[in-house]
Amino acid sequence: MRARTAILCSVADQGVAALTNILVLVAAARLSTLADFARFSAVYLVFTVLLGVFGAYTGQPLVLRRGAGEDTRGACRSAVVFTVGASAALGALLAAVCLFVPGGTARALVMLGLVLPVVMGQDALRYAFSTLQRPHLALGADLLRLVCVLAALSVQEHGAAPARLIAVWGLSALPALLLSAVLLHRSTAGTPLLLRPLLRRGHLGQRFVVEFGVGNATSQLSVLGLGAVGNPLLVGALRGATTLFGPLNVLFTSATSFGPPLLSRIGDERRRTRATAGLAAVLAATAALWATALALLPEAAGRELLGETWPAAAALLPATGSQYAAMAVGTCGLLALRVLDPRTTLSIQVVFSLTAVAFMAGGYALGGVPGAAWGLCLGSVCKAAATWTRVARLRRRKPAPDETVTADALPSAP
Repeated sequence: MRARTAILCSVADQGVAALTNILVLVAAARLSTLADFARFSAVYLVFTVLLGVFGAYTGQPLVLRRGAGEDTRGACRSAVVFTVGASAALGALLAAVCLFVPGGTARALVMLGLVLPVVMGQDALRYAFSTLQRPHLALGADLLRLVCVLAALSVQEHGAAPARLIAVWGLSALPALLLSAVLLHRSTAGTPLLLRPLLRRGHLGQRFVVEFGVGNATSQLSVLGLGAVGNPLLVGALRGATTLFGPLNVLFTSATSFGPPLLSRIGDERRRTRATAGLAAVLAATAALWATALALLPEAAGRELLGETWPAAAALLPATGSQYAAMAVGTCGLLALRVLDPRTTLSIQVVFSLTAVAFMAGGYALGGVPGAAWGLCLGSVCKAAATWTRVARLRRRKPAPDETVTADALPSAP
């Protein structure tokens, strides 16, 4: 496939995935009361964390591979099988534990455990198609998933329990999973199934999981923590605000996940860095324009989007919009570091993600939910500045001839 066609298919696929994500949350908000949407959001946030963990462990090392030889095709097959098996085991454990816990949130977590292999497997297949440079296959499967999830949620009644919505959302991905599995089998049939490299000490995914854990997961879980010890509606309010930025949120995550195969087509390192910087500027401007459009949205239209959650989410739009503009710059900075030297991102993730959590907690103590949102924004600004400072330093440094990183094992960091 030509580079331009691959890029167009990848962008279209991320757009479809973004649309699916935001429509799921919008539908849940419209079908739920404010309290039920907070419960749904808490469970969906758990799913988001788990999705990031699996993506970091199997997906991100996979997309760093180059070429479409037998080794790469076998790695794609192995990554998908590993993800489905591991998510099935984890989902069964989650369902078994939450089955004996009372409450609507626990029942929704049981449903999440049951559908976890479906949604995780479908996402792993997207990484595989990206690595094989066949993004059109991922696009077709994601279009099918979009149609199925809209059809499934459209027949639900207002007031549907969070557990029911989670089950409907998860099972609606089954047709896309089956289609993707058939397409991948045609591309990887006969290649060896090697799971041991994924469990071997030094696998690059282990480092990426640590980065995700101290980065995205830390801030997301801290929101759950504040909701548990403070205002339970905090989760729903923040989730409602970020739902409005759903397309941007998915694009930022996808830039780190699926950007390396596209950037690897650019031979010159300086051009790759410039392309990443240009992408950062475009995404930051898009975030600013999107935030402005949402702020000008009439209240009636906002309630059509998020129902009872709209007033709480609308109050956070200035802070959340500013945060997403900063996230655009920081995410593209991390993408540039991933391509230049994947070992350099961990320290930034550790320091500035914990800083963002501290800012969020401090902001909540000083100004409640709006203060927490501005704290997250300040943390994103600091993180963005740090990433591009590191990029500039790496560009000035002359790389050693033997300094290489593979997708299977990572030498000890200096």
